[in-house]
Amino acid sequence: MTTAVHETTPARELVPSPLFDRLVRRIVTDHGLDRPMAERIMTEALAFLRACAITDRPLSPSLLVDIGWHTFILYTEPYAQFCERVAGRFLHHVPDDETDADTPGDDQAGHQVLREAIAALTATGHRVDVELWAPVAARCNGGGGGKCHQCHAGCYNSPR
Repeated sequence: MTTAVHETTPARELVPSPLFDRLVRRIVTDHGLDRPMAERIMTEALAFLRACAITDRPLSPSLLVDIGWHTFILYTEPYAQFCERVAGRFLHHVPDDETDADTPGDDQAGHQVLREAIAALTATGHRVDVELWAPVAARCNGGGGGKCHQCHAGCYNSPR
């Protein structure tokens, strides 16, 4: 039986402090960011994953928030445990393998995707760090490929 995390739990408290610190250090090392920024990124990633857990719709992260999600996924065992505890299922990361990111209307769709993710975060009671949700969708396939677009073959969580 799984126990859902109460939605008012601060995002940073969704994982034990030693794991949070480990993830933050990894972001600092891998992305050359300072610790305060890495902490903000990881906090938003945890809040994003909680929002993914309680919605029936796929959600896409911002470029910066996606760094936190990718970092957490590297730690497969704690990530899987987190998913089971928070969502009752594994939250898959579905990358965009398309390479035609420069199609007309692409930016508008990206902005809409992020607005929907922010609305989902807000619905959990999370105070969104707006600066980390820049109006450019994440590029999740590691190259200059497709942006993450909800329902447009993009990088997103696995909805129920």
